[in-house]
Amino acid sequence: MGRPQEADGEAEGLFGVAELVAASAPAGAREGRAFRYGPEAARLLRVAEIHAKPGAAASWRGRQIIARFPGARLVETGSHWRIPHLHGNEGNVEHWVRVKRETLVLGERSSLTVRPNGRSADWIAPGLSNGCAMACAYCYVPRRKGFANPITVFTNVERVLAAIGRHIAATGPKTEPNQCDERAWVYDVGENGDCAVDDLISDNTADLVHAFRRWPTAKASFATKFVNPDLLRLDPRGRTRIRFSLMPPDDSRLLDIRTSPVPARLEAAGDFLDAGYEVHFNLSPVVVRPGWRNAWGELLRMMDDVLPRRVKEQAAAEIIMLTHNEDLHGVNLGWHPRAEDILWQPDLQQPKRSQNGALNVRYRTPVKHEAVESLTGMIAERTPWLRVRYAF
Repeated sequence: MGRPQEADGEAEGLFGVAELVAASAPAGAREGRAFRYGPEAARLLRVAEIHAKPGAAASWRGRQIIARFPGARLVETGSHWRIPHLHGNEGNVEHWVRVKRETLVLGERSSLTVRPNGRSADWIAPGLSNGCAMACAYCYVPRRKGFANPITVFTNVERVLAAIGRHIAATGPKTEPNQCDERAWVYDVGENGDCAVDDLISDNTADLVHAFRRWPTAKASFATKFVNPDLLRLDPRGRTRIRFSLMPPDDSRLLDIRTSPVPARLEAAGDFLDAGYEVHFNLSPVVVRPGWRNAWGELLRMMDDVLPRRVKEQAAAEIIMLTHNEDLHGVNLGWHPRAEDILWQPDLQQPKRSQNGALNVRYRTPVKHEAVESLTGMIAERTPWLRVRYAF
């Protein structure tokens, strides 16, 4: 590992911090109004250390991020996946949230493969991040990252966008509607992170939204649990679908650590629709626990009361039952054991091998079937306007 360097000294000497911030920040940010520079963003991210591959640090996006956090210590690394005191260090479980708040990793994405999906989207695009500053207790991403899950930002944005553009061109127009979308090919651009949080760090999310404005046969999609009003300035022109993830507020307070409150996500839906986004919802994850039906019934009532008619008229939802993992169960016991009281229920769960080879646990088939039937029945009764695209 290279000698640690002070990020402010390096950035100021090579690039000019003031010029970088002025050039990269949204217009409102230059006047001190951008959310990314406010107190709530600072609560999520007080970056003290940036681990960066040399090429990532030298890129335009890398320099923008280094300038964004001028007080952070810059540490050279040979791999964004293998940082000794982060990955594979069990002691980091004790500092699970602090690592997310204070550590950032810059890398260059090597895999540019676009994968078929058919559930949330037609295709899974190569994302521009991995990991999250939030700390949802059920998140699948840290299972592969070894006791630490800070955000890794990929800086080779042009290569990623070019790969997506080539795939869109080769695929051509969508000729038959499906449950993902009637007219456009839908590309999930945030599979392993949260694009709304990523926008607090750099313009990666803005670049994705702006790119999809140019592709009339395609539409970007990402799920989020964070209300970032800076995204309202991006003018997506109907080519980006934002999916607000929802669960009963009591469950969210226990499991959705460091996220925006569920009522705030609902209240933001109209603003995002008016700003040019398509607004859908993820009912996710559905956790079977005592009283879960009443809790979800109250959430559906809240949705019907709060959401304006214009949101309801274009809304659709996905139902995603909880998938858990034994390794993640062990991690959670080290930092948030109360969550495991409802997440880890061996009497209701069975092993399941995922598509990437991981051994997870899901609700037993009869439990899952009954839960899906119960929830879809409540939706039909209480929010008949909410089209369910799929249940998984």
